[in-house]
Amino acid sequence: MFIVENYGLAIMLCVVTMFCWGSWANTTKLTTKTWRFELFYWDYGFGILLATLVLAFTLGSNGSAGRAFLDDFKQADTANMLSAFAGGIIFNLANILLVAAIAIAGMSVAFPVGIGIALVLGVIVNYISVPQGNPLLIFAGVALIALAIILNARAYQKLQTNSTEGVSKKGLILSVVSGCLMGLFYKYVAGSMVADFNVPEAGKLTPYTALVVFAVGVVVSSLFFNSIQMKFPFMGAPVSFADYFKGKLKDHLVGIFGGVIWCIGMSLSILASGKAGPAVSYGLGQGATVVAALWGIYIWKEFDKAPAGTKPLLNMMLLLYIAGLAMIIVSK
Repeated sequence: MFIVENYGLAIMLCVVTMFCWGSWANTTKLTTKTWRFELFYWDYGFGILLATLVLAFTLGSNGSAGRAFLDDFKQADTANMLSAFAGGIIFNLANILLVAAIAIAGMSVAFPVGIGIALVLGVIVNYISVPQGNPLLIFAGVALIALAIILNARAYQKLQTNSTEGVSKKGLILSVVSGCLMGLFYKYVAGSMVADFNVPEAGKLTPYTALVVFAVGVVVSSLFFNSIQMKFPFMGAPVSFADYFKGKLKDHLVGIFGGVIWCIGMSLSILASGKAGPAVSYGLGQGATVVAALWGIYIWKEFDKAPAGTKPLLNMMLLLYIAGLAMIIVSK
């Protein structure tokens, strides 16, 4: 299987992860106005599963390192399979809440708050599990990012104050809950894998196998989480499975494409964690917040109606994020 051999390449892959994770949510805005995000989410999950299977049977089944995908799947311990599967369930619940928050509050709010919290919590949890990197630099970077989250919440508060439409606080609350859950899933996926990707370890999973099991967890748990969301949506009227099959081909393809984009980022992050360490790999990948905020602020114009004084807050938020991410990069 293909593995990452040096730290420089690992950082490059994490940067690609950052752009994938920060850009996939644009696909939620590319569907038709009648296509609800609850329906979009089914195709998004299928896209994740499809991407992991393609990677498993290509990069994960060729080369001299580790075990091929099918051989690895057959020898895996149940406990490690369940760990990767649990990661998929936790991520899925967090991501459903995040997509709902995007629909309500926009990308420039949901991402900085939700993913910012996930970054802070995720870096701490993953560092405790696998302590790699300079803790002073890592946690100083996390502190700057936490401050950026506060500034973004303040900017959103100013937008609410100036809005004639009465922007709901529900989006902000969903972002916070999503972030708390999102910060936990990566640990379960990383914990199911071999410690050294070059050395096969009995019962443990290769990154490619872990990703497939993770994706199965996403799709299976959607049968519960997304079905409930369709019946009791966060906004709008309930939708049915019949509505899903009425969707246009474009709507389905856009959802699948969104899942593929996110999964490419996840796969590269997992592969990079072998050299960079889970804390650095996850933390840097969550720089996606900056990418998503830029999309929301400058492309989708989500803060155009905000009062004077909001733009400096947003600029400072972005600078703090970048500074925090730089510290995380140089920590190892």
